[in-house]
Amino acid sequence: MRLTTLLLAVCLALPSMAQDPPKEAGKFFRVDFVVKELDDSKVISAKNYSAFTSTEGGSRGCSIRTGNRVPYQSGAGQFQYADVGVNIDCQHTREAGGQLVLTIVADISSIPGGAEAAPNALPTVRQNKWNSTVLIPIGKLTPLFSSDDLNSKRKMQLEVTATPVK
Repeated sequence: MRLTTLLLAVCLALPSMAQDPPKEAGKFFRVDFVVKELDDSKVISAKNYSAFTSTEGGSRGCSIRTGNRVPYQSGAGQFQYADVGVNIDCQHTREAGGQLVLTIVADISSIPGGAEAAPNALPTVRQNKWNSTVLIPIGKLTPLFSSDDLNSKRKMQLEVTATPVK
């Protein structure tokens, strides 16, 4: 009887001792962004930014921050600072049908004519903000966002390329 009970206990314990199959590791991608400023169809400037992201469930995505803190007078003898530059965040990265799905939040700001244009004047900050979940073909340069300047024929454009990391 003891032998039967022991064999029954071993048979019931075997499935719980079996290991779960290993989880598939997330894939890593390098995302290359190009911020272009255009006048009509002519590219005036193009700035490149790169980061890495993963399709792994717990991945925090990626963030790019670059720019300047520009002072401005907020009262008599009081100054505050405005962040001016490029802020790009990628989140919720996953693959779908051979393409990359991710949420991109982009905030691109600048001072027309540069910070040195009017040293004693309050700066005018030109700003473009975009936020969307996008589908990107892997390995192909893809325009994501585009905005016309309200005061000129200029346009700001954000493009991205996602490349698998091997």
